[in-house]
Amino acid sequence: QLQLVESGGGLVQPGGSLSLSCAGSGLALRHYHIGWFRQAPGKEGEFVATITWNGDNTKYADSMKGRATISRDNGKNTVYLQMNSLKLEDTAAYYCAAQSRGPLSSTARGYDSWGQGTQVTVSS
Repeated sequence: QLQLVESGGGLVQPGGSLSLSCAGSGLALRHYHIGWFRQAPGKEGEFVATITWNGDNTKYADSMKGRATISRDNGKNTVYLQMNSLKLEDTAAYYCAAQSRGPLSSTARGYDSWGQGTQVTVSS
């Protein structure tokens, strides 16, 4: 069974950067597309970015284009999300998720396994 663990969250000032990691265990991440989603208090979850199993294709939410880069190292069984120029509205719990089949999805229901999340707080 695939298990995902996020790390790298924290407190950052507006305009700052953070790099999140999603580490897989139990099964190899190379079999999965991996997506990042986030949820702020009182708001619905939203898609952030996703990457194909081999890293050849990526997709980003409009709100993150130009500010985020998703990448992966299948040898380390890890997917990364680099976020720059962070804004107050980026404050949320960030989750990574694994999609086992089908075309790259930007909707949560397309994903089978989820991590527990890591908190990102953007505040001055």
